[in-house]
Amino acid sequence: MTIDVTKQHIVVAQNASGRNMNVPIYRLRGSRPGPTVYIQSSIHGAEVQGNVVIYHLIQRLKQLDICGEVILVPNCNPVGTNIKAGEYTLGRFDPVNGTNWNRGYHYVPDLVADFAKTVTPEESIEGIKRRFRQCLSTAIDEKLASPWGLGLAQQLNLKLQQIAVNADYVLDLHNGPVSTRHIYVPEYAKASATLFNIPHCIFIPNVFAGALDEATFCPWWTLTEAIENSTGRKVNFEVEAFTLEMGSQEVINFKEGDEDAESILAYLNAKGSLHQNAIAPKAIDRVGVYLKNYKTLFTDWGGMVEYIAKPGQYIKQGEPLAQILNIDDLDNENGSRVLSAPCDLIPILHFPSASVLSGTQLYKVFTEYETLT
Repeated sequence: MTIDVTKQHIVVAQNASGRNMNVPIYRLRGSRPGPTVYIQSSIHGAEVQGNVVIYHLIQRLKQLDICGEVILVPNCNPVGTNIKAGEYTLGRFDPVNGTNWNRGYHYVPDLVADFAKTVTPEESIEGIKRRFRQCLSTAIDEKLASPWGLGLAQQLNLKLQQIAVNADYVLDLHNGPVSTRHIYVPEYAKASATLFNIPHCIFIPNVFAGALDEATFCPWWTLTEAIENSTGRKVNFEVEAFTLEMGSQEVINFKEGDEDAESILAYLNAKGSLHQNAIAPKAIDRVGVYLKNYKTLFTDWGGMVEYIAKPGQYIKQGEPLAQILNIDDLDNENGSRVLSAPCDLIPILHFPSASVLSGTQLYKVFTEYETLT
């Protein structure tokens, strides 16, 4: 067993002093052929648990027999990590123009449609994949070379996407505000949801909203459908991408990070990235929901809140979600009231602060969920 471990740095941004901001890229390559895996963390600055997960992955993978290559990019957005206001990290949006750091990846449906017309019934899967990846890579290069320039968030996203474009499996590690672990799964890869040790799964359609997982799977999903429609040929390119929400923001937990690493290794082992390895998914209760039934509960009031319902807890219709304190009515019966669940649901995450403005996304919840086997 020989594992080749290399580290390089890429420049993802420059600060106002003209100094480069670098990101490390760790590549672990085995001596056996196999898939390429790309894993990144902390595209949002406050979402730091993924970094300790990558630490544990590196320590574990160095001791395993890797097939193919695993590419790991921790703290992929050093700009966001360093945007602080007091003790809080405000690293979700580019502070210059307000852009979400996770919404600048590139996808052009017309490019996929045009490429699909060049595919013949006789062309091999590997041949199609090789040509299509070159097509996607060229499109990203052209976008980066725009004579009008790009916003910082999109520059960063495209540089990362260029590394990920040749991967068979892409994992983007995130965190919620106060959150249980959950995963976004493309509907075509629903069977892979149970390969992770993650209890809550959200199945998402073939719709691009700017995130890395969508920028990865939307082109391949769309190409698969286009080839079948034009030639009648069913193809499986074995490309999957997921967003993994690894608990709450602003904290890391080394013990849980090791468990998260094992969860990812169970998936990678099932996909052929490890040779003769016994790591397998755990027998845990898992529930799934389609994106349309992943609901956001907004407030039509402001106040101070105790979050009674905890992430991952099963809540029946009418049971309490939160108790609200109204400062202007402390001397009467309206000083406190309870917010009840509008239906049976599972809270997945909630707003991190007890001080709430009207219109706040208070909870995100599973409704009409199903048990996964």
